Amino acid sequence: MADAGSSPLPLLFRRRSSGELKKNLASVSSSLLPAFGTVVDDGYLHLKKYVIAPYDRRYRLWQTFLVVLVLYSAWASTFELAFKKAAKGALLVIDLVVDVFFAIDIVLTFFVAYLDKSTYLLVDDHKKIALRYVTRLWFFMDVASTLPFQFIYRILTGEWSSGEVFGFLNLLRLWRLRRVSELFKRLEKDTQFSYFWTRLLKLIGVTVFAVHLAGCFYYWLAVHHKNPDNTWIGTAVHDFKHRSIWLGYTYSIYWSIVTLTTVGYGDLHAVNKGEKIFNMIYMLFNIGLTAYIIGNMTNLIVHAAVRTFAMRDAINELLRYASKNRLPEGLREQMLAHMQLKFKTAELQQEEVLKDLPKAIRSSIAQHLFRTTVEKTYLFKGVSEDLVSQLVSEMKAEYYPPKVEIILQNEIPTDFYILVSGAVDVLAYKNGTEQFLSKLGSADMAGEIGVLFNIPQPFTVRTKRLSQVIRVSHHHFKQIVQPQSEDGKIMIGNFVQYLKDLKEDMLKEIPFLTELLADQTTQIRFNYDPLQPMARNEEQQESREPLDSTQATPEGTLDTCNPSLSASKIRVIIHGHHPTERTMSSDRLGKLIYLPDSIEDLFNLAEKKFGKKGSTILMADGSEVGELNALRENDHLFIV
Repeated sequence: MADAGSSPLPLLFRRRSSGELKKNLASVSSSLLPAFGTVVDDGYLHLKKYVIAPYDRRYRLWQTFLVVLVLYSAWASTFELAFKKAAKGALLVIDLVVDVFFAIDIVLTFFVAYLDKSTYLLVDDHKKIALRYVTRLWFFMDVASTLPFQFIYRILTGEWSSGEVFGFLNLLRLWRLRRVSELFKRLEKDTQFSYFWTRLLKLIGVTVFAVHLAGCFYYWLAVHHKNPDNTWIGTAVHDFKHRSIWLGYTYSIYWSIVTLTTVGYGDLHAVNKGEKIFNMIYMLFNIGLTAYIIGNMTNLIVHAAVRTFAMRDAINELLRYASKNRLPEGLREQMLAHMQLKFKTAELQQEEVLKDLPKAIRSSIAQHLFRTTVEKTYLFKGVSEDLVSQLVSEMKAEYYPPKVEIILQNEIPTDFYILVSGAVDVLAYKNGTEQFLSKLGSADMAGEIGVLFNIPQPFTVRTKRLSQVIRVSHHHFKQIVQPQSEDGKIMIGNFVQYLKDLKEDMLKEIPFLTELLADQTTQIRFNYDPLQPMARNEEQQESREPLDSTQATPEGTLDTCNPSLSASKIRVIIHGHHPTERTMSSDRLGKLIYLPDSIEDLFNLAEKKFGKKGSTILMADGSEVGELNALRENDHLFIV
């Protein structure tokens, strides 16, 4: 037996497995797989000499060849029982050749390793293999179904026997049909073959064999009746015993098919008592066979159409929802397009395909599919390979049909996107008018400005054609990037350079950017945390107005301060108008500053920012601020 720590399938699990063994993996029976807790290693690479592995490709081919011979044996054994003349002709020679092959297989079985169900190890000890085989029913049945009894009788007695006993002994060959059942079980699990056609072929085979078996036995009843003319075939064919074998076989198969399909023309019908009993038994059997065939065919057809039914039901539900809520036609079309794309690309959806795979395999697949695209994006150029690998592992792939909004202007930033394929338009809305700003293609990013500045998304992003994107959650992005100070510096440098290269039309949509980029005091330090704004209390973010820049310093530039400084200072948002006064959207954004030490310094800073000196500090509810110590983080101050 194999060593205790050995694996039952070492050759299948090795990384250096040969191509033949890799092909065998799809057809290996589940009984050959190791149990949970079994250690799979390279410690057991070879079986003993003259021992055959049950998953060996050559042995599999031999077993498949024997299945072809089994099909012949199943046909010939019943055919020779009904038609004795055929058993002494050319079929006798073929039978002997087939029996030789099965005799060889019996010998080979003494050299085929088996799986010990208690240890889940392959047993390659010759004595144990032989003992296991000869002490089981299989050995005796294999021998009995292989022995050519009539030919042995001819050798011993010198004459052919006309007794029926040898015809029934030949029926032992039907034992070999278990090989066909095992083959179909293997094919149904093998993804290289269509399950539908494999199952359909099995159903056809069962039906054809049932027709053949019933026809031969029915003919045998007619041959052995005391009055041949008083039989189902004797009334139609005179002296049928001395007519052609194939004429009798044709009549038998015709009757069997007509009875199986319940057509019942009446031209061939039971005449004597024995035939009527056999007819009743056969028709009862046909009820079960018909139910088996219909049930399997229904299952195959429904299985093939289940996704279509699911899609139709989902679309009908969507249309009812849209009609009930009176959604506009344009929005309804977008919903339909997205739903149809969801079902058309279901096999391409990363989450659907990979959800049951181990995380390491999912990560490797994501690296293969998306790493190159991520490395081409401007934000991640120059960062470490470790950072890219971590980011790619957390990305989610999605498909969007044409003319669908991926990002809406002024929505809360929760994710940003990298375009893998397709094209999108960047749009802005002013006074209800849509304005085209730019076009993005493969490896371009969308939504990162809103995420990094923690402001409402400044643009709408809409697909031009079918597009695949990978989505990055700001939460995962923060967790991955925060410990990487060097990479954080590189990304902020890339981000600032990208902002400087933006078109003037896009810069106008983010008013504070012009001032931020023009400030010569902006510096990028190694200890800068680009994701600090995301750590804020989300309840506060929802209750306050949109900010100009959540990374602004007291001078209105990008936050380059030491994190310890921001911990000791209070940040507030200042506005240059009365809290009840309506202003332009850009004026409502405000400025995020560190609270100065005195009220006078606050007035001076407000004068620098808004161009006018104030004399009163008001809160959002109109109350006047008397002391700066009473203020809290993220309070809104109105300087009037």
